[in-house]
Amino acid sequence: MGEDKLKAIRDRIDGLDEQIQALINARALCAKEVAELKNGIPAASFYRPEREAEVLRKVIARNQGPLSGEEMARLFREIMSACLALEQPMRVAYLGPEGTFTQAAALKHFGHAVATVAHAAIDEVFRDVEAAACHYGVVPVENSTEGVVSHTLDRFLNSPLKIVGEVELRVHHNLLGKAEDMAAVRRVYAHQQALAQCREWLDEHLAGVERVAVSSNAEAARRVAGEVDAAAIASREAADIYQLRVLAGNIEDEPDNTTRFLVIGREVVAPSGRDKTSLLISAPNRPGALFDLLAPLAEHGISMTRIESRPSRRGMWEYVFFVDIEGHGADPKVAQALEALAGMAAMLKVLGSYPRAIL
Repeated sequence: MGEDKLKAIRDRIDGLDEQIQALINARALCAKEVAELKNGIPAASFYRPEREAEVLRKVIARNQGPLSGEEMARLFREIMSACLALEQPMRVAYLGPEGTFTQAAALKHFGHAVATVAHAAIDEVFRDVEAAACHYGVVPVENSTEGVVSHTLDRFLNSPLKIVGEVELRVHHNLLGKAEDMAAVRRVYAHQQALAQCREWLDEHLAGVERVAVSSNAEAARRVAGEVDAAAIASREAADIYQLRVLAGNIEDEPDNTTRFLVIGREVVAPSGRDKTSLLISAPNRPGALFDLLAPLAEHGISMTRIESRPSRRGMWEYVFFVDIEGHGADPKVAQALEALAGMAAMLKVLGSYPRAIL
């Protein structure tokens, strides 16, 4: 009786698989039709961040389980990625080498049907997108534990690129190495932010061991692949890529450790319904200048979600402010606030309006 019931369920699964496969191919055919139509439109954009955000929000809203909304969105992201590749294969630059969290963020946002292109520095990611060698780039901007990535903010000062999306990635750090156990470890390589995010764990378990900051965690794993008495702080993906053992898992000090990444591109993104706008503001050097600049946001009911200051590099003790606000630049209230800001600020640069991170 049990075998008959099991066979019936498996037969039903086979039938559902056939239907799912047929529907995915039907969706892919629609994507090809869209590509043919766009090929006849000058400067048509094949990738629409606001459209993808709208689709994924609908997927999550109508999901009834047993799969979670996050898992269902991940599956649809991959279907959308494969279909988009039929329209136009995309190249996405990221801070490498292979196996970094930035690459993981790029794949989370675009799916695995894109070609990811590794770069050794954030500047190189910006230059590659500016030169149209890649369609988009992904760069880290802030961590929930250690704050902003200053190199990314500074690069926006002179770049014409726009922010077209954001990705939030839960970051789990692991101690990787060739050694049998931690007793053999004499050096730990990692990006300086990862070292900071694991400081307490390192103090407790590897006190006195040398800590060496490198350009990325994946670079740390690459180095350790050739050093038997060293360890790297990196992802489990990096362990697979560089054939390292996981000596200890989830060693980050904060269990909710999350890094935010920005997707950079060359076009302006239309409203999606749940958006952010990022600004670069320079205030006149006088008492109360910053307070006055923020007043239009309050007057128009605009919520500010983040503000960071950086040296302007144009004069001693002059600063610019990076500000994130809720809403799209095309929203009437936001547009009015930006107009008021432009009349007061020494400089106002809208870095982009883009869909808020889905998950």
